[in-house]
Amino acid sequence: KQQVLDLHADRMSTHHMASNQLRLWLSAFAYLLMERVRTLGLAGTELAQATVGTIGLHLMKVAAQVTVSVRRVYIQISSAFARQELFRLCQQRLMAAALWSD
Repeated sequence: KQQVLDLHADRMSTHHMASNQLRLWLSAFAYLLMERVRTLGLAGTELAQATVGTIGLHLMKVAAQVTVSVRRVYIQISSAFARQELFRLCQQRLMAAALWSD
């Protein structure tokens, strides 16, 4: 249900089956990514039980300046962002989980 409501998985706006299938796959992949963010990055926080739409609204839809170099991605978030600490905690937990997976 969250995938349909928050990620628009039911939107089939083309007449070609391959295009609609690709859109459905991308929506499913986005849902899996958001689920991992919720279970690994947001455990024990106020967004631990949040829906995909709520997580997207509070953590993903953020004005930021992104700089990509050869080895790193830098994200500069505005100092006015209300959930900076939660974003930082989530990012640190996801980085730690990535290190443990190797």
